[in-house]
Amino acid sequence: MPLVEGYSFQFQKNTAKKPGSDGFLGIINPDLIQEINNWQADAILVYGWAYQAHLKAIHYFKNKTPVYFRGDSTLLNRKKGIKNSITTILLRWVYGYIDHAFYVGTSNKAYFKQYGLQEQQLTFAPHAIDNERFSSSSIKEASALRAQFKIADHQLLILFSGKLILRKNPLLLLKAFSELQKSNVHLLFVGNGILENTLKARTQELKLTEQVHFLNFQNQTQMPALYQACDLFCLPSEVETWGLAVNEAMACSKAILVSNQVGCALDLVKSSVNGEIFESGNEQDLLEKLQFLTQNKSKLKEYGIASYSIIQNWSFNQ
Repeated sequence: MPLVEGYSFQFQKNTAKKPGSDGFLGIINPDLIQEINNWQADAILVYGWAYQAHLKAIHYFKNKTPVYFRGDSTLLNRKKGIKNSITTILLRWVYGYIDHAFYVGTSNKAYFKQYGLQEQQLTFAPHAIDNERFSSSSIKEASALRAQFKIADHQLLILFSGKLILRKNPLLLLKAFSELQKSNVHLLFVGNGILENTLKARTQELKLTEQVHFLNFQNQTQMPALYQACDLFCLPSEVETWGLAVNEAMACSKAILVSNQVGCALDLVKSSVNGEIFESGNEQDLLEKLQFLTQNKSKLKEYGIASYSIIQNWSFNQ
């Protein structure tokens, strides 16, 4: 999909020793402030502060040019203690340089307020995806995918889509699925990551190769068919600031199961309406939610219709 078409842009020189988005010193743009001054911007929108160039710009332009900010951090998974106290001091200092922030949902708004921003400094700008593109029919492709894994129409398919890494907790989902013991339910992992081989080996050990399936990372153009092929989308993350995959699945009219550490849970997942929320890391709770949700395919379809209705309020138009 084209990412740099339809608007003018300019790349800044990055002088970092190890360029990248993995650490604070991965983005160092020595000419950024001068370039912004030359452009005579009326306001500056910064996405995140966790890079040297971003933080430097936020600090420099305070009281010179309005600084707008967008991020999706939450207070979820925050632990008490000295580290948290230091974090609070740091973040209150950082957000003291912000004039206005755009929050993506309820948990994100609570985060901004915790670290010093006032109600009048906050504007709702929902985390959204192209609902129309995802909801466009991909029935033929979805049917082909189910046929590829020998999943009959009357059977259920649970989908996990994302990196196969620890914080996404795919192993917990596999473990709970193995306890489900329903021959009419399948599980599909879409993505790659450090846990891929472990998941595949565990699937072999559990003798679940006919019910648990794997696909490599898929491009965004292929995702609508994947969502439309499933009956239930599950995101069991231990840490997830939002979870846009949930938006995507809901735009495809799918029931949702997420952990309570997924940032979008409070806004998008309504218990017994369009899905369920389980306690993060709690295998028994996840299993019970899976047992409940996989009882009735028609009920999942009702939940999917509700998901589609809910996600209409989380769109680019908003």
